[in-house]
Amino acid sequence: MLPALTGQSPESLATWLKEAGEPAFRAAQILEWVWKKKVTSYDAMTNLPATLRSKLAEVFRLTSLEHSTTQGSADTTRKFLFRLHDGRYVESVLIPANPALYGEKSDRRTLCVSSQVGCAYGCKFCASGLAGFTRNLDASEIAGQVLAAEQLSGERVDSLVFMGMGEPMANLDNLLAAISLITGEKTLHLGARHLTISTSGLVPQIKKLAEHPQQIRLAISLHGATDEVRQQIMPVNKKWPVAELFEALDYWNSRKNQKLTLEYILIQDVNDSLEQAAILAKKARKLNAKVNLIPYNTVEGLEWKRPPNNHCKAFQQVLQNAGVTANLRLEKGHDIDAACGQLRLKQETAEGIIEAPAKR
Repeated sequence: MLPALTGQSPESLATWLKEAGEPAFRAAQILEWVWKKKVTSYDAMTNLPATLRSKLAEVFRLTSLEHSTTQGSADTTRKFLFRLHDGRYVESVLIPANPALYGEKSDRRTLCVSSQVGCAYGCKFCASGLAGFTRNLDASEIAGQVLAAEQLSGERVDSLVFMGMGEPMANLDNLLAAISLITGEKTLHLGARHLTISTSGLVPQIKKLAEHPQQIRLAISLHGATDEVRQQIMPVNKKWPVAELFEALDYWNSRKNQKLTLEYILIQDVNDSLEQAAILAKKARKLNAKVNLIPYNTVEGLEWKRPPNNHCKAFQQVLQNAGVTANLRLEKGHDIDAACGQLRLKQETAEGIIEAPAKR
C-alpha cells in the first residue's frame, strides 16, 4: 500500500523531492494544492509538470480516506463515515456552534475526530469499544478527516476535538504527527488553541503531553467523582484511580495556561446523584476546571438511560452554586447515531466485518 500524500510533512516532502531530482520550491506548490485548494486528483495540480504529477501518483496515494456515507440532521450536524485501505471504517462528526436559523449557516464549526479503529478501553457508555480494538490510525488518517470534512461540507472547520472513536492518548505519537499537519502554516494552519484532546485518563501520557510546547487543550472523560462510581463506567480507573488522575491534572496545570475541561456524561441512577455533584464541584474548583455535563445519548447494545432534564439541571445547579462553570450540553445529532462509533458499528456489522456485539 502506497503512503498517503496527506501524511507527508513539509520536511519529508522536501526530502522526497530532492531524492527525485525535483526543485525544492515544488514542495510549497504541492502542499498548497493538497491542503489549501483541497484538490481531489493529481491532474488538478496544473502548475506542476506532468512528469512530476506522474511521479507523485506512482509513489503516493493522494489521500488515505474514501468517503462512504454522510448523515445529516435537522440541526445541521453531519456525520461522515470513511472507508480505510484495509476495509475498516472510521467516522467524524461536524457540529455547528448553534443550530442554523432561517436557512443561515452557523458561524463556527467543530469537528469531532477519531484516532483509532475501535477502542481497547471499554468505557461503558461508548459504542466505539463494543467490537474491541483493531488498530491505531496513522497521521494521514487523522489529519485527513479534517481535510475531508472541509472538502465535503465546503466549510472551514474552526476547532477540533479528538474525542471520536478511540483513545487519542493511546496513539499519541501518530496524533502529534497529525497535529503538526493540522497546525502547520503550509498545511491546514489551524491554531493549537483550537484543538482539544479528550482522554479517559492515561496518566503517563497526560504528563508527557503537558511537556509538549503547543498550547493544546485537554478534556478528561471523567463521568464519576469517586472511584466507586467511576469504576462502574471507566475500566481505566482501576489502573489510574481518581487520586492519580487528579495528581496528573495538577501537573498539567503547572505546565499549561489552558483551562481544563471535565466531561461528565449523566447516566440515570449510576452517576447522577447530587452527592456526586457536590464531590465533583469540590474537585473541579480545586483544579479551576470547567465541567461539561452531557445527558446520556442512547447507544444500541447498552441498557443505560438518560436522566430527566430537570434532574440534569439540578445536578448542574449544584456545580454552579459552588462557583464552578458548568455547561449542560443538550447535544446535537440524536437522529444520526452521533454517539461515538455507532455509524461505523452498524456499517461493519452489515458488511460482516464484525459480529453484532452482545448487550453489556
